[in-house]
Amino acid sequence: MEFNTLLFAIENGIATITINRPDKLNALNKDVIDDLSQALDEVYTNREIQSAIITGAGPKAFVAGADISEFITLGVGEGADLARKGQTLVFDKIENSPKPIIAAVNGFALGGGCELAMSCHFRLAAENAKFGQPEVNLGLIPGYGGTQRLTALTGKGKAMELCMTSAIIDAQEALRIGLVNHVFPAETLMAKTIEMLTLINTKAPLALTKVIQCVNVAGQASGFETEINLFGECFATADMKEGVSAFLEKRKASFEGA
Repeated sequence: MEFNTLLFAIENGIATITINRPDKLNALNKDVIDDLSQALDEVYTNREIQSAIITGAGPKAFVAGADISEFITLGVGEGADLARKGQTLVFDKIENSPKPIIAAVNGFALGGGCELAMSCHFRLAAENAKFGQPEVNLGLIPGYGGTQRLTALTGKGKAMELCMTSAIIDAQEALRIGLVNHVFPAETLMAKTIEMLTLINTKAPLALTKVIQCVNVAGQASGFETEINLFGECFATADMKEGVSAFLEKRKASFEGA
């Protein structure tokens, strides 16, 4: 697929989506949101794709925020519509993807960029990565789920602190507070991300989808019931029968997503 603001490639079952505006530090704008939505539709529907990576072009930025110039003329309703559209087209679509999506954070992940990374199922960061929600400096708050996902990942107190102070934290601090899962030298980030997804891609696809569904509702009143029901559904899959048989027969399982 070809896009105006993205690079999109598929190799060995892994789709790599690269936001390609390095001269703008890969800032999000309307075109990026629209392109990301189309790329995610391809991830959802293309059977060749088992999992995906989202990253940024160039050595400086994952996504350094949103294109603030698009904000200046917006009123209350238009601002809410902007946030709602982004959530629907991209951020919620990533979080609820039936296929694993990892953020490979290769530089600045600020504002909408931090929110984009947080919508992924988990995050790997380069040593030079920086994270922050600086919206209050503009008289705004995060609008693409930042207050909600940051709280879920780091806890209420830390989320309050980061959103109120606009502090920008480095990769090691992000690791310490649970915002990222691993930190790697910049030159090995993509290789390590591919290595992790290559491992994940050997697992039962339907079970992975159900893990995503269950973890996404953790903490909700329905979370345990969702887990119980989806656990039960696994018993109707050929992959479950193959996995159990392979374990008992001491061989490697061969999953087909059925």
